[in-house]
Amino acid sequence: MRIRWSHRNHRNAIRHRRSVLSRLATVDALDPTIFPDPATDAVLAKYQEAYVGQMTIPVGVVGPLAVSLGQYTLDEPDGAVREVGRSMESVFLPLGHTEGGLSASMLRGLTAANEAGGVQVRLLKDQMTRDSAYQFDDMQHALAFRDWVLAEEANLKAWVRDPGNPGYQSKTPGKKPLLSRHAHLWRIEPRLVGPVCHLLYRFSTGDACGPNMMTRNAYALNTEIVNRWAQIGPAPRRLFLEANLGGDKKPSWAYVDGGHGKTVTAWVDFPDEVLRHRLHIDPEAIGELEWVGLHGAHHSGMQSFAFTPASAVAALFTVTGQDLGMVGTSSMAQASVWRHAGRTSLAIQFSGLEVGTVGGGTSLPHAETYLRLMGCNQPGGAQRLAQIVAAAALCLEISAAASMASHASENFMRTHLERGGLRGE
Repeated sequence: MRIRWSHRNHRNAIRHRRSVLSRLATVDALDPTIFPDPATDAVLAKYQEAYVGQMTIPVGVVGPLAVSLGQYTLDEPDGAVREVGRSMESVFLPLGHTEGGLSASMLRGLTAANEAGGVQVRLLKDQMTRDSAYQFDDMQHALAFRDWVLAEEANLKAWVRDPGNPGYQSKTPGKKPLLSRHAHLWRIEPRLVGPVCHLLYRFSTGDACGPNMMTRNAYALNTEIVNRWAQIGPAPRRLFLEANLGGDKKPSWAYVDGGHGKTVTAWVDFPDEVLRHRLHIDPEAIGELEWVGLHGAHHSGMQSFAFTPASAVAALFTVTGQDLGMVGTSSMAQASVWRHAGRTSLAIQFSGLEVGTVGGGTSLPHAETYLRLMGCNQPGGAQRLAQIVAAAALCLEISAAASMASHASENFMRTHLERGGLRGE
């Protein structure tokens, strides 16, 4: 069967796709909750090519969580994070998922964290990267290009930051200009791999997640670099806008210490009585679990170590309209446990939380609602959201670790036995 299948979303194209799908043997009926009315089409179609409808994901809300959140600015010359304010707040956490036990487990960890005085969170880095690769025919030219870029970095940064740059003016009325004013270039780092010179551009992107604006600005930079380099040496054999050093949408050892997204650390200091009476474990048990788990993670080749970060990240990404492809990078996390002065501390650090509170799916009605619920619909909202995601993930980690550290991990098993049944298993 040959079907002309358009990716466009005008009314006739949407109607045609639905008509074709409704006649397939695998489709029982046109469910009105999947194929909504035309008024809903007008809202949703702009977010998805080849649009046909929508789906429902159940959302739970847990909290409120007592969490200490910081407000930050980025300083010249390299975008270092500087804290400019801090407040202890109570935040509700909306979670979109179908994972039995996740919301209950996070609430359990959240309650224990509140009893211990709440979660402390710090933003450590806030940059996004785009990696362009210049391929030359020999090492000598690649080396010469690398040295030239190092010498020209300040001039290239000044060029792309110049408000008078023609790239900030649209050549066609009604269309976006090539350059985005919201992507601020901090550094250009040349990395040599054989005859290829990678240029790792480090941007900050305000409250947007930023991949689209980084791509535009990197493309403009590449064009300018090629034009300037042509006066000095041979043109590169090939030029690629992204060549995988940037780490977008995939875990990478290069960013264990941050660099692609927001690097955030969160921790709770537990008095022993909270661990014993609220989480029903001995402090020694959770420390031994960490020791065993670290060895298991190392033996299996994990890039980082934590039990449940992706579940919390995905649940919060779903309700806030984030790019779900970024769960891969964003869930890279390192959990740690230590004892001091009769207390046990649990911490988690995320290398690169790729979040935004403007643009993309964040303007969907449900996303706007849940971002507003968490106070993220304001300047600095993306940094705030990253901190909340880290705090929520720590609460889930606390509960999951405590369940696993119980005798023979019985609590962990019972949670899956009892809560998993809610999914019809």
